[in-house]
Amino acid sequence: MRVKICGITNLEDALICQKYGADALGFIFYPKSPRYISPEKSAEIFKKLSPFISKIGVFVNESADEVNRIAETAGLSMVQLHGSENPEYTKKIKYPVLKAFRIKDGFDFRQLDQYSDCSFLLDSFSKEAFGGTGQSFDWQLIPENLRNKIVLAGGVSLENIEEIYMETKPAAVDVSSALEDSPGKKSHSKIKKFLTKLKGTS
Repeated sequence: MRVKICGITNLEDALICQKYGADALGFIFYPKSPRYISPEKSAEIFKKLSPFISKIGVFVNESADEVNRIAETAGLSMVQLHGSENPEYTKKIKYPVLKAFRIKDGFDFRQLDQYSDCSFLLDSFSKEAFGGTGQSFDWQLIPENLRNKIVLAGGVSLENIEEIYMETKPAAVDVSSALEDSPGKKSHSKIKKFLTKLKGTS
C-alpha cells in the first residue's frame, strides 16, 4: 500500500517524508487553505527531492489553464483536483489527474464512471473545508470493486492504518492533519512512526 503525505509547506518536512519512504508528497495550491504553498516555493523544494518521489499539486476549482501553468512551473508529477471539476474539465489537464470525491451517506459512486483517464481519491465530505479535516467517512460505503483502485483520505492515522490495510485495502492512503503539529507543519516523530508502521504492515 502506497502513501501520500499531503500539505507539505517546507523543505524540512519534505525531506523527512522522503527519508522514511513516502511514495508521494502533496502540495496545496488552493490559496484559502492553511497549508497553501506558492508554485515557486514548491519548485525550490522539488530541486532537493529525489526524482523518484511523486510531487502532486492540489487544486480546487481553478481554471484548467492555470492548473496546467502551475504544474509546469512547479514541475508536478500529477494534478489532484479536489473541487467540483467535471469530466470535460479533466480532459483539459495536460498531466495525470487524481480526481477527489468527498463522500457522505447517499453518495452515488456511479458518477466515477463518467471520468476517463483519472485516478480517484475518496475523502470525507465537510461543509467547512475541501480536505484536511482529519475526519473519516464510513469506508464500508466504498464498493468492493473500487477499494483496491482508490486513494483513501480522511481521518487516516497511525491508530487505524492497520485496520485500513487489513479491511479496506486501498491502493494508497493520503495523510495530512494526523501527522501535523499544526496546519502546514508536520510532526517528524509522527511521520517516522506512521511510515515505519505502514512498512511493517505492507
